[in-house]
Amino acid sequence: MSDKTAEIRYEGGLRMVARTGTGHEIVMDDGKGDTGARPTELLLAALGACTAMDVVSILTKKKRLTLDRFEVKVGANQREEYPTIFTEMELLVEVEGPDVTVTAVRDAMELSAHKYCSVSAMLAAGDTVIRHRYHVIGTGPEPFEETGEMPDSGPFLRPVKS
Repeated sequence: MSDKTAEIRYEGGLRMVARTGTGHEIVMDDGKGDTGARPTELLLAALGACTAMDVVSILTKKKRLTLDRFEVKVGANQREEYPTIFTEMELLVEVEGPDVTVTAVRDAMELSAHKYCSVSAMLAAGDTVIRHRYHVIGTGPEPFEETGEMPDSGPFLRPVKS
């Protein structure tokens, strides 16, 4: 049935340990036990990591740019009533390097959001709006710094089959 798996083991309180199909363990807990991340925090981390992997790969492999610093920051708002789904998420991609360009970063972010990042596609297909922002710092011969936004993803944005 599935090609991705996880097994979750109960360890008392609300502490759970997930073992992924690739053999990695992730500890989760609620605010009372506080021995691990909340499951919703892991969803934010998954979105940020998926975006980061795509954008870094595109910038360094496809566009052959040098990155001195790369970070993705993710924030979200949840609705108050159950289920407390994310209604809005915001991704901020920060890139610094001697040959980076705003165009290259925007292109990479666009490809990640609408073609490659499965986490982003799953979230945007539901009731969640994902906002995309960037902060680019060029440190080459003509230094610059630019901050901007890209079009939102979601809600109900169905992924295109390729």
